[in-house]
Amino acid sequence: MKKLLLLGLVAAGGFLVYKQVKAADKSEQDLWTEATDPVPAASRG
Repeated sequence: MKKLLLLGLVAAGGFLVYKQVKAADKSEQDLWTEATDPVPAASRG
């Protein structure tokens, strides 16, 4: 039973790390897109 609980905790921890890495990657991609966008954001719309 303890092994199953430990496995669940490891899986939950791995999932949280995955979500953090994914969010950081998206933030970096958004920043890169904004920095390299040929049309300034202020002149849109």
